[in-house]
Amino acid sequence: MSTPVLSVRNLRVEFPTRRGTLVAVDDVSFDIAPGEVLGVVGESGAGKSMTGTAVIGLLEPPGHIAGGQVWLQGERIDTLPPEKMRRVRGKRIGMVFQDPLTSLNPLYRVGEQLIETIRTHTDASPAEARKRSIGLLEAAGIQGAARRIDSYPHEFSGGMRQRVVIALALAAEPDLIIADEPTTALDVSIQAQIIQLLKTLCRERGAAIMLITHDMGVIAETADRVAVMYAGRIAEIGPVRDVVQRPQHPYTKGLMGSIPTLEMDGGRLLQIPGSMPRLTAIPNGCAFHPRCDFVFDRCRTERPNPMPSGASAVACWLADPKNGSPRVDREATAAQAKSPT
Repeated sequence: MSTPVLSVRNLRVEFPTRRGTLVAVDDVSFDIAPGEVLGVVGESGAGKSMTGTAVIGLLEPPGHIAGGQVWLQGERIDTLPPEKMRRVRGKRIGMVFQDPLTSLNPLYRVGEQLIETIRTHTDASPAEARKRSIGLLEAAGIQGAARRIDSYPHEFSGGMRQRVVIALALAAEPDLIIADEPTTALDVSIQAQIIQLLKTLCRERGAAIMLITHDMGVIAETADRVAVMYAGRIAEIGPVRDVVQRPQHPYTKGLMGSIPTLEMDGGRLLQIPGSMPRLTAIPNGCAFHPRCDFVFDRCRTERPNPMPSGASAVACWLADPKNGSPRVDREATAAQAKSPT
């Protein structure tokens, strides 16, 4: 098997505070292969963006990586000094943020920003960099790129700005693209175009994508595999078809059940009771157990790690073969409780 583009092992991110240390990301592990799209999904506060920020080395102090390892193409990068990490971030890792204006300087023409990025990380001459910039804009779906390259960011629509950001992220031909909510501010038709663009460009170049979003619809259409996060940990990770069609973790089942479908006859969507715990109040055992219909004693005292279950890995004691009967009994009880009398 080829070396993963990105390999994260037991990542832990902490924030020291006056009231104690808050753990924002807790023992997270995953790989992304060349040309693969890994979707990372979950509620707000689940740790999705914090994981991506830690990988790219942009944690705001006092936040820091307190444990684990981050490997890029077989090279460990979480221990690199800031100057070396800055070169890695520009050359080998590209970032697409939710708001394009976060990445684009409004005072400079888009061409100037693309050319500067290319020349910083390659040996291209100004003329070569400009030619490559036009090619990137054309590949990103911007018509009249030779003319629009001299426009300022405010002269583009929101969807076009996001295309410029994608071109900027790909300018140095990175190994990895981290896309953090890249379509949230866009309408549905533009969302589909941006997602297809990311997939096409990265697969043509063999790059990997870590796609962070709260939208399971985007994940289902885009990702090869999906990691579902809850309270700073991975609840379930596996092929997107398996996770969407046959979710195993109770939290994933709740997420899938809350998505309306065309086949629905107007019935109520599934609702997960309660809310995600604050970082200052993560419960003992499985963090999801106060909201879970299938909870039993072990869930309240022991925190499960992802364990193999078919093609997926599930951080739930129901997936532990040693438990045997609790899964059947709990699911039967829940089904009886929800059935009409």
